[in-house]
Amino acid sequence: MTVEIDSNSGFCGGVIRAIGGAEKFLAERGELFSLGAIVHNEAELARLQHKGLITLDSLNAAPASFTVSPKEGSTAKAPVSANKTLLIRAHGEPPATYELAREKGFEVIDFTCPVVLKIQKSIREASRRHSPDGQIVIFGKIGHAEVLGLVGQVDGKAVVVENLPQLEVAIASGEIDISRHIDIFSQTTKSPTEYDELCAYLASRMAAPGLLEVHNTICSQVASRHKELVDFARGHDVIVFVAGKESSNGRVLCDLCASVNPRTHKVGSVAEIDPSWFSVADSVGVCGATSTPKWLLEEVAGHIKNLH
Repeated sequence: MTVEIDSNSGFCGGVIRAIGGAEKFLAERGELFSLGAIVHNEAELARLQHKGLITLDSLNAAPASFTVSPKEGSTAKAPVSANKTLLIRAHGEPPATYELAREKGFEVIDFTCPVVLKIQKSIREASRRHSPDGQIVIFGKIGHAEVLGLVGQVDGKAVVVENLPQLEVAIASGEIDISRHIDIFSQTTKSPTEYDELCAYLASRMAAPGLLEVHNTICSQVASRHKELVDFARGHDVIVFVAGKESSNGRVLCDLCASVNPRTHKVGSVAEIDPSWFSVADSVGVCGATSTPKWLLEEVAGHIKNLH
């Protein structure tokens, strides 16, 4: 049995920047708060928590304490004292979050992905340019941290759709008004093919030409991964896709692998690997999401190599 790790898998640039910044801060100060999981991978979160990273579930708590998650599956209360620092992760946040954090006495360090920051700015500008008659539509996962940050740029005045059926319903109900100017954006980690299909459908329904403006906001690193991953999945007998349970990008990319290779299995750690998936003659490909650390891909590959 041969085992190959996909060289293009692993953290995207935005996640590398955020985790690198957190590690540097922790080495100097020993404690850092993160609003939400810095990365949607349980194993990597546990590693960072051992270094002193404390994940806050919300800033909307009592003034003297916050709900924190020092380890997976548990919560505790952490007192807020002077000189506490809050990290804004790569997903980004709406403007109101920065104001609330400072009200709570936090110094803020911002590691919003530069790609996300650019989209946030574009949404604000589009809203101002076409106000009051324009409309903002976002293709993304409802409730996802990045999407909440994007919607927050226009005080919640945007329509979020997760797929083509939701877009059809929103048009039919009038929630999306095809007689108005529409600017459409995508969450950075969505499928480029699905976004193209959704935009084409919306364009075909607009009341007049020129009313729709499509913004190419899928991360180029993510977009290129789709074709590369299809080739990788087709080139192996078995695919083991490594991703955290909460990774939106992980679900998209794992489904992409499964669409071309039915012997695709998703795992979060070596504990979830079933030896019956493999035979001695198999070529096994190990790949992962933009939130999957390289060290975990290597750990999974090493475990599979030792099965036969």
